Amino acid sequence: MTENCILATYRIETPHPVDVALEKMLNLMTTGTFTPVPGETDEIRERFAAEVVRIVPLPPVDRPSLPAWSYRTGQAPTTFQRAEAVLSFPLALTETDLTTLMATLWGGVYGMAELSSIRLLDLKLPPTFALAQPGPQFGVQGTRHLTGVHGRPIIASIIKPNVGLSPEQTAKIVDELVAAGVDFIKDDEKLTSPVYSTTEARVQAVMAVIREHAQRTGKQVMYAFNISSDDPDEMVRRHDIVADAGGTAVMVSIAQVGLGAVRFLRRRCRLPIHGHRNGWELLTRSPDCGIDFRAWHQLYRLAGVDQIHVNGIRNKFWESDESVVRSIEACLTPLFAEKDRVMPVVGSGMWAGQVPDTYRLTSGAIDLIYIAGGGIQGHPDGPGAGVRSIRQAWEAAMSGITLEEYARDHVELAAALRRWG
Repeated sequence: MTENCILATYRIETPHPVDVALEKMLNLMTTGTFTPVPGETDEIRERFAAEVVRIVPLPPVDRPSLPAWSYRTGQAPTTFQRAEAVLSFPLALTETDLTTLMATLWGGVYGMAELSSIRLLDLKLPPTFALAQPGPQFGVQGTRHLTGVHGRPIIASIIKPNVGLSPEQTAKIVDELVAAGVDFIKDDEKLTSPVYSTTEARVQAVMAVIREHAQRTGKQVMYAFNISSDDPDEMVRRHDIVADAGGTAVMVSIAQVGLGAVRFLRRRCRLPIHGHRNGWELLTRSPDCGIDFRAWHQLYRLAGVDQIHVNGIRNKFWESDESVVRSIEACLTPLFAEKDRVMPVVGSGMWAGQVPDTYRLTSGAIDLIYIAGGGIQGHPDGPGAGVRSIRQAWEAAMSGITLEEYARDHVELAAALRRWG
């Protein structure tokens, strides 16, 4: 890749020859004309021309992958060609503006009649983007510094029930979790600043508990307050409430507030941004259309998130273990420099039992936040035992010992295995 090129990898399906479909894609993604027009000069075509770098043919199929596709003219095709293709775009086309990049890579091209499916698989951006975009302010190392956790995953939990609690009720649960030894706690994505638990009231109640424990133990638990809003200025206001109270993280539903709002917040932010990706599934759940996490998350990393959700092994949702592992690896792989790695947040029905496979499948990754709700708070011996059971599971995995063997001398892990194993 040169310094001035954007590489995008797509998987496409088409009733036409693959090279014909790709030519139409490149045309639509650049000058956008299907017929010569007066303003389309040779100089414009040369400056903004995109090209195909590589084509990897895939087995054809006998029916279109997307049901909304239709063949407009002539006889309906009986064979649909498939391929992975790497396309190269000149930086001059989008420059370093993230919204222009999005409009180019998954804008009108997704509506092409010549394609019966299209999925953006990966991106490689030139270093110019790192200079133009804020990127993570804290990332992996900053998160570890603020939590004081090193040499193992950060053990986390979430407030349950997700909604309906008063600030005082929330603070009571926080008190139990902090006393249990948890490293990190977060709000749910559906809890922002409702009348029964405004940001001001919740921060005041929760931070009083966290500060009291920190004064006694020397450890301040990181709490990610959800500051999401449809108003970027309001998100900054809520961030300032958290920061002024001594908080160490804020949470944003990044797919809902949008890329521009995340970047706006990052430019004014003093705390790590915990990126909840709820709603991203709409863009990716179909295997034949949409955007892979490897491509999608890069833009939010550039915009400034420090931590981002990736689901978990044997999770309660739709995503496969293979997809989760790819997402974890993507977060921990530098885009341009070591400092832009972001902390993957592993969660979704987690308890101690998924730890060995998480460690094994990620080749020993420990730079992650391992978040459990019921796996901690639903432990038969209480949340303290729940935290200890997960920590014990990581000790076992990192030492190459099976959970069953380690549980012989660790009662909390043994109880978790009896309860959920």
